Amino acid sequence: MAKRDYYETLGVPRGASDEEIKKAYRKQAVKFHPDKNPGDKQAEENFKELGHAYEILSDQQKRAAYDQYGHDAFDPRARARGGFASGGGFHDPFDIFREVFGGSGGGIFENLFGGGQDPNGPQRGDDLRYDLQISLEEAALGCEKEISVTKPDPCEHCHGAGAEPGSKMRTCATCGGRGQVLTSRGIFSIAQTCPHCKGAGRILEKPCRKCSGSGKYERTSKIKLRIPAGVEGGSRLRSAGSGEAGARSGPAGDLYVFLQVKPHEIFSREGDDLLCEVPVSFFQATLGAEIEVPTLQGKAAVKIPAGTQPGTLLRLKGRGVKNLQGHGQGDLHVRVQVEVPTHLNGEQKHKLEEFAALCDGREAPLTKSFFEKAKKFFG
Repeated sequence: MAKRDYYETLGVPRGASDEEIKKAYRKQAVKFHPDKNPGDKQAEENFKELGHAYEILSDQQKRAAYDQYGHDAFDPRARARGGFASGGGFHDPFDIFREVFGGSGGGIFENLFGGGQDPNGPQRGDDLRYDLQISLEEAALGCEKEISVTKPDPCEHCHGAGAEPGSKMRTCATCGGRGQVLTSRGIFSIAQTCPHCKGAGRILEKPCRKCSGSGKYERTSKIKLRIPAGVEGGSRLRSAGSGEAGARSGPAGDLYVFLQVKPHEIFSREGDDLLCEVPVSFFQATLGAEIEVPTLQGKAAVKIPAGTQPGTLLRLKGRGVKNLQGHGQGDLHVRVQVEVPTHLNGEQKHKLEEFAALCDGREAPLTKSFFEKAKKFFG
């Protein structure tokens, strides 16, 4: 399915200023934010599309590339056509939302629609980071991984409330619920955070005996991740709600998994294409042959044409990496390495000398061309 024009997505003309683009994004991102449209898959897709559009059009270099090449500017295979070919995929649309509106968590959205968070109410937990190393095969083909993360989770005894079941919060007697106390300094009065309730204005009547009132404690959790086919090193996955537990039964933060791809012993990667260097014998390169080469999908047969030179690239279409954005699949390029025999017995050496005597130079056009160009240096 064809992608919508990014200017059309944001509802701005092509000559729109940076401020107009930001204003348009803010207006629509609030409208389609998943927190405002729970369970609405179309609103979630619109929100992601807005994030992609804003990421491109708010960056001068990316915007110039998009104006020139369109969506092809961010297709890794466009590199061969002279395109921009930005790697690594798009950033998380929720991160873009937070950068534009400020803040770092769920409080952003509550502030937009609910007038700010109650300091005594539930608080969203912090986001966490996890670095995960995967193989080239896992990155190219996709996989499922299970990771162990030690993090603060909700207390099972008090369910994250921080209080013993059945107990309540009571107004702090020190500050009278204001969260601040006044200290006199001569003719001045200075407001300071209440040392008893730490500014909350209320205190637990009976703190939870298991978590000491924090509402959470550290434990190791198993988290399953689906790694999509085509990811590159530096890509980031978001596991919603797998971060640190919130305070006072607040929602958990998110877990961001940063991917690192281990170097491969056979293949190297360039965008969606793979490169593999395969040795062939002097005789196979001279006479031609059919050999088997490895691919991520199994072995494949490749024909070596007679007279193949060292460094020749042979292409296996569609045997590379699946494009993360759904733009087909890359190719596998096989670079031929001609292996010259080193230990010859007397008979083998004699036969090669006979072969050399039969050659009059017509069989070596590259050598002839080189010495034609270089003859002035031998004068």
